[in-house]
Amino acid sequence: MVLAMLLAHLVGDYILQWDSLSRWKSEAFSGVLVHGLIVTVVTLLFALPFDPSWWPWAIFIGVTHTIIDGIELPIRRRLATQDSSQAALTLFITDQVAHITIIVLALIWSGYLHAPALLEGLAAAAGENPLLAFIAAYAFLTMPAWIITKFFAHGLVDDSAPDFSLSFSNKYFGMLERSLIATLILFGQFLLVPVVALPRIFLQWSQTKKTNATDPESARKLNFLYIAEVLTSIALAIAIGLGLRNL
Repeated sequence: MVLAMLLAHLVGDYILQWDSLSRWKSEAFSGVLVHGLIVTVVTLLFALPFDPSWWPWAIFIGVTHTIIDGIELPIRRRLATQDSSQAALTLFITDQVAHITIIVLALIWSGYLHAPALLEGLAAAAGENPLLAFIAAYAFLTMPAWIITKFFAHGLVDDSAPDFSLSFSNKYFGMLERSLIATLILFGQFLLVPVVALPRIFLQWSQTKKTNATDPESARKLNFLYIAEVLTSIALAIAIGLGLRNL
């Protein structure tokens, strides 16, 4: 149940929160409700196969998720008029800590986790359900890792809020790249890791060449952002790959 709930969070709060829904959720309470409903349904679907009697806790997680996002709505509206990476990152971390805390509390109160040994309980759950641990790890390498790399890169380079629509850092290329790197690490093919980044390097070179012709300063900024994103992306993929090797 522990890994199932973490995977449900990754799927409901990231993978099934597409771009238009994310904007809607940041602008109107109706978007928050739709997102909350998706999270609730996903949590139920992941919980019921393991313990059908756990449905009240799944509802609890979904409802509290919606309440938290509703409380954050005025803050998101205010941030939409600003361009601060620090403020956006703080809200993102606060949001995730709140949601994960609710999930952990539900697992503790229902007897699936014990408060003094949370990490040990998580490690034990991964050892008992390696397949679910693998699925959760690769799910993390999709949207969650993409968002983390964007926040880190923009905060490091120019302290601006991430623009998730920038074409040069296509999220699907990044997802594929991280998945391939983690898989190579998992199977011990460390020397092949640099080769995986070549496609994105080529795409970035083409994009920068076009931008440099009209705006050298923008091209330089794009290069710095790209380097920061790629290094963060690779680091996350390597960490996940090493973690999976130890299962």
